Formats: sequence, C-alpha cells, structure tokens
Amino acid sequence: MLNAAILLTTVAVLGALMLPRIADARLWRATVTPLASIIGSGFLVLGPILDDSYGLFAPAVMAALCLGAWAFGSAIRFNIARIDLTEEGRSRPEKILEQATSWALSFAYIISVAYYLNLFGAFAVSLTTYNSPTAAKEMTSAVFLLVLVVGWTRGFGALERMEQISVSVKLAIILGLLVGLAQYFARQAGAGTLVLNPPRLTGWPAVTLAFGLIVTVQGFETTRYLGAVYDARTRIRAMRLAQLLATLIYMVYIGLLAYAFPASHMALNETAIIQLMELVAPILPVLLVAAALSAQFSAAVADTGGSGGLVAELTRGRISTRQAYAGLVAVGLVLTWTANVFEIISYASRAFAAYYALQAAIAAVGARQMPGGGRLAMRFAALALLGVAIVIFGVPVE
Repeated sequence: MLNAAILLTTVAVLGALMLPRIADARLWRATVTPLASIIGSGFLVLGPILDDSYGLFAPAVMAALCLGAWAFGSAIRFNIARIDLTEEGRSRPEKILEQATSWALSFAYIISVAYYLNLFGAFAVSLTTYNSPTAAKEMTSAVFLLVLVVGWTRGFGALERMEQISVSVKLAIILGLLVGLAQYFARQAGAGTLVLNPPRLTGWPAVTLAFGLIVTVQGFETTRYLGAVYDARTRIRAMRLAQLLATLIYMVYIGLLAYAFPASHMALNETAIIQLMELVAPILPVLLVAAALSAQFSAAVADTGGSGGLVAELTRGRISTRQAYAGLVAVGLVLTWTANVFEIISYASRAFAAYYALQAAIAAVGARQMPGGGRLAMRFAALALLGVAIVIFGVPVE
C-alpha cells in the first residue's frame, strides 16, 4: 500500500511538472535550475550526516544552513539588481572582485563535478553485487572519461537536453520519498517509538562540520548567470522562490528523518540514505538510485560546461574549452582516488564559500556607493568574513 502511495505521488508530481502550463511558465523555468541544484546532491547525503552528527538538533542545523544560504543569496541578489541598474557605473574594485569571483566559481565547479560524479559512482553500484568503494571509484573514473570524450569531440549540447527531464524526475521522486517518510513517521509516532538521538558533535567541532556542509545548500547562485535569458527581476524572484521551496523541502525531510530512526540504524556512508529508505518502503531505494544517477550526471555535465566556458573566457582563449575539460577531469580523477566523498564535500563547500565571500565583498563595495548604504555594506562585509571563516575552518565528516 505504501509503495503504491509513493509511486502514485511520484507519477502525479512528474505529470504535473510536465504540463505545458507549468513546464513553460517563465518564472518556473527560471526557478527549476537553482531549485534542482540546491536539493540535488545535498538531499542524497545530508539527512544521514545531520542525523548521525547532530541527533535531535539536526533540524536546527538544517535551518542554520538554509539561513546562511539565504544570507549569501541576498548578496548575490543585490549584485544582480546593481549590475542591471549600473553596469557601466560599477567601480573598479567591483570589477576586479568580479574577475576574482569568476575564477573562484570555475574552481568551485571543478570540485563540484568530482562531488557529483563520486556520488554517481557510489549510487550506481549500491544495489549491485559489486558494491564496494573500489568499484564506486572505478565507475566514477569511467564516467569522468566519458564526460571528457563527449566534451572533447562533440560538446555537451545533446547531453544538456537531459537536464529538464532529469530535474522533473528528481523533484517528483523527492516528493514521493517525503510521502513515504511521513507515513513511516506517523507509524512510529503511533507506536510510541520516535527517538531523540543525542548529538555526537557539540561546540566548535559541530560548527566546523556545518561549515563543511555549505555545498549541500549551494546552487542558488546559478540565477546570477542567466541574464541572457531572464531579466534581473525574474532572476531575483526565481532565486527567492527556489530557496524558499528548497528550505521547505529540507526542513520537512530532516524533521521527519531525525526522529524516526535510532542512531543504531546509521551506518554513515555516502549511500546511507538507501539503507534507511529500505526500512520505509522497498520501492524507495530503486527510485533514489534512479534519481541520483540522472541528477548527478546532468549536474556534472552542466558544471563541466560552465567551468570550461569560464576558464576559456577568463584566459581569453589561451586555455581552450577542451583543455579546460581535460584539466577538470584530471583534477577529478586525482580527487576520486585520493579522497572520499565526505572530504570532497568539504573541499567543495570551501570552494563555494570563497565564491560567496567574494560576492558578499562585491555587494559591500556596491552598497557603500549608495546613499545611506553604510549599514547594508557592513552587513555584507560581515557576510564576506563568514565566507572566509568557512573556507578556513570547514571540515569533512569523519
């Protein structure tokens, strides 16, 4: 019965998202890209990490992560509006920082592709007889080489057409999972078996781990670079909507997960969510693997293309897009064989934190030039310092 409810919800949501009235709505199309990024990879790993590390305080930490992401998003939204109004009048410091921001983003993309494809490899073998760390790394390496061959020979045009479909499938499966998890939670509550797991981490170690998880709520910044398709007002509205929807989904997800499973059920690894969802409904592991494979591959393709294009633009063609792809794959392969997924998550978090710190610094400089903008500039400057702190102190899950 629960399997049927989950499948019915997934199919119904997917059908609704494919309706022309929704799929072609301008604001929704602008919202889908950041929304899919925010709740993509993070959804696969964040629940078990927070539950294992923070126990009954997991929802509070989730709220803090979403609040931090909203704050960084406010700086980027400010910059979107300012560029739209005053592109020619932007100061030299703003333009220099913007160049540094582009370099930081291209580097963050390189790390994020390693993050996405290592998750792809882990989920690809998770339900097979070959499930092992070595097999997962071999699968990841093979996909890296596929990405390089396709990007080098044909570009990503054909692969990028998968994105809209994979995004809709992923959102539908996530909502189906929430229906299943809500019913499981209700059963546990009715039986009086809900749990309050004690936190494994407290104090400064708990803070530094949260710093290392900022990439799990990353993705809202993509609207900053959709100016060729959407006007500034639409992009700002889309970012806000994407972050609000992602926050709602994450808070429901973590709120249900944190109190439904005792700590003894947590075998913390990159695919721990599969073992947990097996307890909820037999259909969920298969759906999760399907969502993970399509979502991680499409996200990796998007970020590979973005990184290659940025590097080629920033070097004015001295490094070609193809060469940038090759460099990205080389770095990705090194990370795959020298670090685990949780370490790569931490590296990606720190890379994106550097990008967010620079965006906040740009916003601080821009706000200072506005009449009465001193207080706003101070807020953005404090946000830039927070980004620097994340870069310095963020640590991986152990």
